[in-house]
Amino acid sequence: MGFFDIPVDNLYAEPAVLKWIKENIPEWKNSIIVSPDAGGAKRVTSIADRLNVEFALIHKERKKANEVASMVLVGDVKDKIAILVDDMADTCGTIVHAADRLVEAGALKVYAILTHGIFSGPAISRINNACFEAVVVTNTIPQDGHMRDCPKFSALMYQ
Repeated sequence: MGFFDIPVDNLYAEPAVLKWIKENIPEWKNSIIVSPDAGGAKRVTSIADRLNVEFALIHKERKKANEVASMVLVGDVKDKIAILVDDMADTCGTIVHAADRLVEAGALKVYAILTHGIFSGPAISRINNACFEAVVVTNTIPQDGHMRDCPKFSALMYQ
């Protein structure tokens, strides 16, 4: 906030995310909101509280920088609709590995909701080959090209 000398507004995607979940996931009352890393815990607890559902998170254990040794799921996703929520996705390695981990743990379906979709390098290929029902991304970065290349994409517009 202190780096600008012009007025700016911090935009929050949560109201649009809540609306999309309720309107597009028929079984949302049987869902669990999941953060793919510990840093998103506050975000997913807020969404879970507003939907009156449970939340979970994935703890990444690293061998060294930029190399994940394992992903530990904290929470019970068995027989639930897992909704992964993250602020940013670049190459999508973390979000795809998290989705795989959720299916291994018994999630019935997996959705991903991302605020900022950068989608560089192998991201689109990874998403196309992943187990997602849908990948929802806001329009903070234009997604027209990615939406043509990935039928799982759905754009979420700020209202």
